[in-house]
Amino acid sequence: MKLKPFLQGFGILAVVITLIPLIAADFWWIRMFDYPHIQLTLLTLTAIAAYFFRFEIKSWRDYTFMAVLVACFIFQFAKIYPYTPFAPYDIGKPTEAVNKETGFMLLTSNVLQKNKEPDLLIAEMKKLNPDVAVFTETDASWNDAIKSGLGSDYPYKVEVPLDNTYGMILYSKLKLIKPQVKYVVDDSIPSIHAEIELRSGDRIQLHAIHPTPPMPQHNPSSSDRDAEMMKTAFEAIDSDLPVVVIGDFNDVAWSNTTSLFQSVGELLDVRKGRSFYNTFNAKSLIMRWSLDHIFVSEEFRVEKIGIGSDIKSDHFPFYAELYLQKELAEEQKPEPASESEVKNAKQQIADEQTENAEKGQNGSSNQ
Repeated sequence: MKLKPFLQGFGILAVVITLIPLIAADFWWIRMFDYPHIQLTLLTLTAIAAYFFRFEIKSWRDYTFMAVLVACFIFQFAKIYPYTPFAPYDIGKPTEAVNKETGFMLLTSNVLQKNKEPDLLIAEMKKLNPDVAVFTETDASWNDAIKSGLGSDYPYKVEVPLDNTYGMILYSKLKLIKPQVKYVVDDSIPSIHAEIELRSGDRIQLHAIHPTPPMPQHNPSSSDRDAEMMKTAFEAIDSDLPVVVIGDFNDVAWSNTTSLFQSVGELLDVRKGRSFYNTFNAKSLIMRWSLDHIFVSEEFRVEKIGIGSDIKSDHFPFYAELYLQKELAEEQKPEPASESEVKNAKQQIADEQTENAEKGQNGSSNQ
């Protein structure tokens, strides 16, 4: 195979993959192209370098090809730039004057329901020692294993074990107030919501979510996932308390949906300015993305974040050490969402309700 035609073919493919996510549709085969921006950025840069150093740029076709590749690279890099160490922090570090009693560590871990090695998770939890932990894909077997290994260390618990890969468990060393289990868009997909009392006596609001991904077999559109995220965003903006949203979003940090969720909820991303901290797929060295997230309101500061060790899941645990500094909130308060963003978020909720209503009608007519 000749290199030049191959690079030109790759260039055309890069353009197509870059443009597909811009289509305003929620089909799974469109939304999946939100994911590989890191990989495509690196591949496009490699193609530019190879073409530039290997061939002479003479004809208008060469100039056009290079211009298109460079434009693709700029577009792709702009998407992921906020998650590189070159970008400014979304959330600053705590100052020396911070009240240490407002500090706590959060962890989210998709355990992989079929994973049969819970001892690895237990060991990782004991090593990291988070104050609050959210476990997803937890069935009854995982619930028993976690309770046996960690139950005595965490006096506050909300357990929703399910065998459909959407079970969720919340463990906390800090007092949980008014914990609730909600089924926001589907009666088989729970989310957990609770106020948490910090050691300082301050209270914060936690939302733990695990929306369903768009999948060709069961859920070919992203409407359920998008709607749950938007409903959570509106809950966040309506809260009188500082807010934390945590969990496996089944969406990457730089997607249009997650960006809209962040804007509408007026939330900050612990990753921005720090690194990608890709948590999925733990079983692949190349195809990895940031699917597990921690978003907070402007009252928080980030001491550190990180990913945990391999626990034989397809996700790595993701954690953050946070401090509450309400007196500095104005320094990093995000801009309110625009009218068009709020309208878009409400439309996504309406689309999900319409789609589910149609499913219900079709189901009734088929009986």
